[in-house]
Amino acid sequence: MRKAPALTNSRASRKAGPARRPKSQSKTQPKSQPKTAARPPSPGEGKRGEDGHLAYLLRQAQAAARLSLDRALVATGLTHPQFVVLTMLKAYPGLSGADCARVALLTPQTVNVIIGNLERDGAVRRTPHPVHGRMLQWSLTRRGLALLATARRQATAIERRLACGLKRSELATIRRWLAHIAADLHGA
Repeated sequence: MRKAPALTNSRASRKAGPARRPKSQSKTQPKSQPKTAARPPSPGEGKRGEDGHLAYLLRQAQAAARLSLDRALVATGLTHPQFVVLTMLKAYPGLSGADCARVALLTPQTVNVIIGNLERDGAVRRTPHPVHGRMLQWSLTRRGLALLATARRQATAIERRLACGLKRSELATIRRWLAHIAADLHGA
């Protein structure tokens, strides 16, 4: 029977770590040719195409659309989140910051910063809520409407690209499907 080696508490033994075999004594198999990393397919191919998972394909499409819109908005001076906030305030005038955050899919903190910057630039104005005086309601100014109109032209060009080649009925089906997904998974 072999005796277990004694444990030591010296610094040298703790720093040294486990003993390593020299390379010549390694138990590994003989080296084969190194494998080259597989290149992922381009969007639209393999698992990034029709064989992909729906959630991934939605994310991939959203990221591509967002990047295209970000690039298109550069000329307007607006960021994508600012554009979304202006869009929601035009669609639903008088939203509070918290409600705007919910419909814009942004955090309340982000919306507060965005609204503060838009207010400083004269694009939005605040008014006290008629019932809840401490709550602020936000609406677009003429400047905000003009900024949004300019940005909307850029966004409309992206929307046309998204709908290119689709029949009206197909586009309606896609819109229903996307709205259904959002509504169905909202509370999940």
